[in-house]
Amino acid sequence: MPDTRLLSALALARGDLDRAAERRDDTVWFDAAWADAATRVVLVHRGRTLVTGTAGETEGGGAASLALVAPQEAAYDGVRVLLAVDDSTTYVALLVDGSVEPWDAPDGSQWEGLREVGAALPDRDTGLLVMAVALANWHAAHPRCPRCGAPSVPSQAGWSRTCPEDSSQHFPRSDPAVIVLIRDDDDRALLGRRAEWPDGFFSTLAGFVEAGESAEMTVLREMAEEAGVRVDRLDYLGSQPWPFPASLMLGYHARLAAGSPAARPDGTEITELRWFTREEMRAGCEAGTVRIPPRVSIARRLVEHWYGAELPGSWSRP
Repeated sequence: MPDTRLLSALALARGDLDRAAERRDDTVWFDAAWADAATRVVLVHRGRTLVTGTAGETEGGGAASLALVAPQEAAYDGVRVLLAVDDSTTYVALLVDGSVEPWDAPDGSQWEGLREVGAALPDRDTGLLVMAVALANWHAAHPRCPRCGAPSVPSQAGWSRTCPEDSSQHFPRSDPAVIVLIRDDDDRALLGRRAEWPDGFFSTLAGFVEAGESAEMTVLREMAEEAGVRVDRLDYLGSQPWPFPASLMLGYHARLAAGSPAARPDGTEITELRWFTREEMRAGCEAGTVRIPPRVSIARRLVEHWYGAELPGSWSRP
């Protein structure tokens, strides 16, 4: 019987922070928070932030943390976003304008992207950085009013944009996507390789929810399109934000339906499919001929949930 308990400790779904939404319209308070030397700032520039320590897929994870700065140390052009208030400390992201040339990291820190460092950060830092990166991507992609095309301006402490011409207000959105590990009657896992990946790189199957679809409808459609199979039991296991640029990944295990056609790659997005037993996966990963998703991805947790144990970092693809 498959284990249908919800996934826990998803790498990018951590950090039970008070987002202080009631403060977003209080410009006087937000200006005072920015002037307060005790406020901590997350710098985001071209998708990267300053961190200290190390990240990676080593056993036990990394030991990285955000290199937070005071507002007075964040003298760059960009959008200020209220992230959270935690233990009386205000956390703000400064989304540095992408036109600003990169600058050297201060001694003891380095620039890292969320993909590389997200799984190695503590819960609070992960929660802050996921918010900051998601909003940085949204602001960069939506500089104009979608109604009239006029340049819009950040509002509500960075959580919306307002058009000065027609006064319309616009908010960030997340694009729902399903990500699925299919199991057959022998409890094998079906994994696929995308066209752009090197040989030996495998992951779960995924696809975006289309207009007018439920998540469950999307699972059925995407599994048929990408792998040519039918599934009939869906176990929802959890969700994780994936701000690359704006997705919310809904994780499922699905059962191969009786009488389903044999799995076949669509030849466009997916160029190889393989059924794995646990023994075959272990042998391939230990030999280096198979690599599975890194810890930052919900795909990794879907695989581990099927496998029945946390898997070594040495099995991960970049």
